[in-house]
Amino acid sequence: MEIFNEIFILPEFAKDLKHLLKRFGTLEDDLKIFIEKELYLYHKLKIDNKGVFRIEGLGYEKFKIYKAKKFACRSLRGKGVHSGIRVIYSYDEESDKVELIEIYYKGDKKIEDRNRIHKHYEK
Repeated sequence: MEIFNEIFILPEFAKDLKHLLKRFGTLEDDLKIFIEKELYLYHKLKIDNKGVFRIEGLGYEKFKIYKAKKFACRSLRGKGVHSGIRVIYSYDEESDKVELIEIYYKGDKKIEDRNRIHKHYEK
Protein backbone atom coordinates (compact mmCIF):
# COMPACT_ATOMS: atom_id res chain seq x y z
CA MET A 1 0.00 0.00 0.00
CA GLU A 2 1.40 3.36 -1.04
CA ILE A 3 0.67 6.12 1.46
CA PHE A 4 1.62 9.02 -0.85
CA ASN A 5 1.60 9.17 -4.66
CA GLU A 6 5.33 9.91 -4.64
CA ILE A 7 8.14 10.23 -2.14
CA PHE A 8 11.17 11.90 -3.68
CA ILE A 9 14.53 12.06 -1.93
CA LEU A 10 16.79 14.94 -2.89
CA PRO A 11 20.41 13.88 -3.47
CA GLU A 12 21.52 16.09 -0.58
CA PHE A 13 19.06 14.32 1.74
CA ALA A 14 20.46 10.95 0.68
CA LYS A 15 23.96 12.21 1.50
CA ASP A 16 22.80 13.52 4.91
CA LEU A 17 21.17 10.16 5.64
CA LYS A 18 24.24 8.17 4.64
CA HIS A 19 26.41 10.33 6.90
CA LEU A 20 24.04 10.01 9.89
CA LEU A 21 23.62 6.23 9.40
CA LYS A 22 27.23 5.81 10.52
CA ARG A 23 26.22 7.10 13.97
CA PHE A 24 22.56 6.11 14.11
CA GLY A 25 22.21 2.65 12.58
CA THR A 26 18.42 2.43 12.85
CA LEU A 27 17.81 5.72 11.03
CA GLU A 28 16.76 4.25 7.68
CA ASP A 29 14.06 2.07 9.27
CA ASP A 30 13.08 4.90 11.62
CA LEU A 31 12.56 7.15 8.58
CA LYS A 32 10.21 4.63 6.95
CA ILE A 33 8.17 4.39 10.15
CA PHE A 34 8.14 8.19 10.41
CA ILE A 35 6.71 8.53 6.89
CA GLU A 36 4.16 5.75 7.41
CA LYS A 37 2.98 7.04 10.78
CA GLU A 38 3.77 10.71 11.47
CA LEU A 39 3.41 12.11 7.95
CA TYR A 40 0.35 9.97 7.26
CA LEU A 41 -1.36 11.18 10.44
CA TYR A 42 -0.49 14.82 9.82
CA HIS A 43 -1.20 15.14 6.10
CA LYS A 44 -3.82 12.46 5.39
CA LEU A 45 -5.78 12.21 8.64
CA LYS A 46 -5.19 15.85 9.66
CA ILE A 47 -4.11 14.79 13.17
CA ASP A 48 -1.61 17.24 14.64
CA ASN A 49 0.44 15.88 17.52
CA LYS A 50 2.56 19.06 17.57
CA GLY A 51 5.51 17.29 15.96
CA VAL A 52 5.37 18.83 12.47
CA PHE A 53 5.56 22.56 11.81
CA ARG A 54 5.34 24.55 8.60
CA ILE A 55 8.44 26.67 8.09
CA GLU A 56 7.17 30.19 7.60
CA GLY A 57 8.86 33.17 5.98
CA LEU A 58 10.39 31.37 3.00
CA GLY A 59 8.30 33.28 0.47
CA TYR A 60 6.78 30.29 -1.31
CA GLU A 61 3.06 29.95 -1.72
CA LYS A 62 3.01 26.91 -3.99
CA PHE A 63 5.49 24.85 -1.96
CA LYS A 64 4.79 24.15 1.68
CA ILE A 65 7.97 23.29 3.56
CA TYR A 66 7.79 21.53 6.92
CA LYS A 67 10.11 20.69 9.79
CA ALA A 68 9.46 17.54 11.80
CA LYS A 69 10.71 17.87 15.35
CA LYS A 70 9.24 14.65 16.71
CA PHE A 71 11.22 11.81 15.19
CA ALA A 72 11.68 8.56 17.08
CA CYS A 73 15.21 7.26 16.50
CA ARG A 74 15.78 3.92 18.17
CA SER A 75 19.55 4.46 18.12
CA LEU A 76 19.09 7.34 20.54
CA ARG A 77 17.72 5.29 23.39
CA GLY A 78 15.75 6.97 26.13
CA LYS A 79 14.89 10.05 24.08
CA GLY A 80 11.78 8.75 22.30
CA VAL A 81 10.35 11.15 19.76
CA HIS A 82 12.53 13.94 21.19
CA SER A 83 15.64 12.32 19.71
CA GLY A 84 17.02 15.50 18.21
CA ILE A 85 16.71 14.25 14.63
CA ARG A 86 15.07 16.84 12.38
CA VAL A 87 13.53 16.19 8.97
CA ILE A 88 12.86 19.00 6.51
CA TYR A 89 10.48 18.16 3.67
CA SER A 90 7.89 19.61 1.35
CA TYR A 91 4.40 18.29 0.78
CA ASP A 92 2.28 19.14 -2.23
CA GLU A 93 -1.30 18.22 -1.39
CA GLU A 94 -2.49 18.53 -4.99
CA SER A 95 -0.05 15.95 -6.38
CA ASP A 96 0.24 14.11 -3.03
CA LYS A 97 4.02 14.29 -3.28
CA VAL A 98 6.54 14.39 -0.43
CA GLU A 99 10.07 15.64 -1.10
CA LEU A 100 12.65 14.90 1.56
CA ILE A 101 15.00 17.89 1.64
CA GLU A 102 17.24 17.57 4.70
CA ILE A 103 17.81 15.38 7.73
CA TYR A 104 20.13 16.40 10.55
CA TYR A 105 20.93 15.85 14.19
CA LYS A 106 20.20 18.86 16.37
CA GLY A 107 23.47 18.30 18.25
CA ASP A 108 25.37 18.99 15.01
CA LYS A 109 23.46 22.04 13.83
CA LYS A 110 20.60 24.13 15.17
CA ILE A 111 18.58 25.09 12.10
CA GLU A 112 17.69 23.88 8.62
CA ASP A 113 19.75 24.81 5.58
CA ARG A 114 17.58 27.53 4.04
CA ASN A 115 20.00 27.93 1.15
CA ARG A 116 19.29 24.32 0.18
CA ILE A 117 15.55 24.98 0.32
CA HIS A 118 15.87 28.11 -1.84
CA LYS A 119 18.13 26.29 -4.32
CA HIS A 120 15.42 23.70 -5.02
CA TYR A 121 12.26 25.79 -4.84
CA GLU A 122 13.09 29.17 -6.40
CA LYS A 123 12.70 27.78 -9.91
